[in-house]
Amino acid sequence: MEKKNDMNFEDSLKKLEEIVKDLENGTIALDDAIDKFSEAMKIANSCSEKLKSAEESINKILKDGKLEDFNIGE
Repeated sequence: MEKKNDMNFEDSLKKLEEIVKDLENGTIALDDAIDKFSEAMKIANSCSEKLKSAEESINKILKDGKLEDFNIGE
């Protein structure tokens, strides 16, 4: 069963940075590099989902007691 990334966004970014440094170093074995790349892709997808969710939340405003889409110019 695939483990869900329960890290917050900032911790996820730090982990991605660590993985990128490891991969850029070039001293790890190919199998380990593939595993790290796979982990990085899962974290990146999780971050993308979190950003999308945050964007959707930001695009809502509280108006007359209801959340409605925010439209500039109204």
